[in-house]
Amino acid sequence: MNRPFIEHTSTVAKINVTPIIDVALVLVIILMVTAPMIALSDMEIRLPPAETRSMASSQRVTLTIGRTGEIAIDDTKVGYGQVASFLDKKLRNKEDNLLVVRADEGVPYATVQALISEAKSAGAKRIAIATTQRGSQR
Repeated sequence: MNRPFIEHTSTVAKINVTPIIDVALVLVIILMVTAPMIALSDMEIRLPPAETRSMASSQRVTLTIGRTGEIAIDDTKVGYGQVASFLDKKLRNKEDNLLVVRADEGVPYATVQALISEAKSAGAKRIAIATTQRGSQR
């Protein structure tokens, strides 16, 4: 008896790698975006202590920002729109053009930054941020 010869052909399974590559690239992009956020949020820093020196009050102009948004320049209350012109007049007479910014800790950073920009445009060449020393309560 002759058996009919059946040709056995094996099918080669082909894996489509395009979806695997797509998923891998999406994961890489997600990791690249989230890695800096994770690294910064876990970072604990200790700021160095500051050493201060005394300076004659006649050489500086003081910009004070209160918790509720009131602004004073050298103990004279001014409105937000008058800051640049008032600082320009005050700094014109000073040879050092030093501005000391005293802001309450409850004042938003954006407000302080905007007033510092106004001061720079008014001619402040040096700007210092006033802080309290460790252990003092003011």
